[in-house]
Amino acid sequence: MHGLHTSPSSTPAARPQEVDKQITISLNRPLGVRFYGGRSALAASAPVPLVLHFHAGAFVGGSLDSGSCIPRLLAQAGAVVMSIDYPLAPAQPFPQAVETGYAALVWAWKARHKLAGKGAPIFVAGEEAGGNLAAAVTLMARDQQQTALAGQILLSPMLDPCMATASLRCADAGPVGCLWADGWHQYLSRLEQASHPYAAPGHALRLSALPPTLLLTAQDDPLRDESLAYAERLRNAGRLVHATVLPGPTGWPSSYLQPASHEAAWAPAVRQQFSAFFDGFSDRAAAEFTAKLFSSPPVSVS
Repeated sequence: MHGLHTSPSSTPAARPQEVDKQITISLNRPLGVRFYGGRSALAASAPVPLVLHFHAGAFVGGSLDSGSCIPRLLAQAGAVVMSIDYPLAPAQPFPQAVETGYAALVWAWKARHKLAGKGAPIFVAGEEAGGNLAAAVTLMARDQQQTALAGQILLSPMLDPCMATASLRCADAGPVGCLWADGWHQYLSRLEQASHPYAAPGHALRLSALPPTLLLTAQDDPLRDESLAYAERLRNAGRLVHATVLPGPTGWPSSYLQPASHEAAWAPAVRQQFSAFFDGFSDRAAAEFTAKLFSSPPVSVS
């Protein structure tokens, strides 16, 4: 495959379905990625969902290793996942990560037939700061019209640099000494960037023509309120949204960065949400059912 350079995974025997590679994107520089999952030999002719994933880390941290939890759950739900090692602030502030993410999406779109099968639907997904980037890349994809996304999957996304929601106040996550506030400060190099829709999707004024959204948060998630507010704004704009509030304790979003989070108590519920979301694109009847599901308000899962 043109532009694809393979290097062995650090533990191929333990995780044969996880492969580290370097791709050459349109920005003319290599980008580290990790692929999870793949089509089974019995169903090699059938397409599977292809997901572009962005890890957590408050814009300034995280890696392919620490961000392995959600990609593993997505792969277990039947997807091929391409998690990207996007540039981090403050060395590379906004819009570097978003532009890199969009370039990776264009690469994945062009390679989707080889990666996940002919006609494979393509999604973006991310947790915490990665959820911000996934939402921003979704907006870019709509505006640039080079790719057609089947959906976006956002888990406790960082969407609002104002940091003024009740769930953040309850978590004592104020503007001083707060991981997420500090991350925003380093990600946005100029104050006026806080109003840019690709920097702060929670404040985007135009939400038309966006694909279906699966949004997951939790009762003990400090980013819960801004997540649900975005779901409501999407719904008011006529978009298809399914928002779920998981019961605590989950430790979200910090628990995403734990090595064994894909085996946490909340993991089966998240994997089930992924599976249901992907199933909605398998045929017309399922898509009609999904449309009805997305029209409902946020639900809690116990």
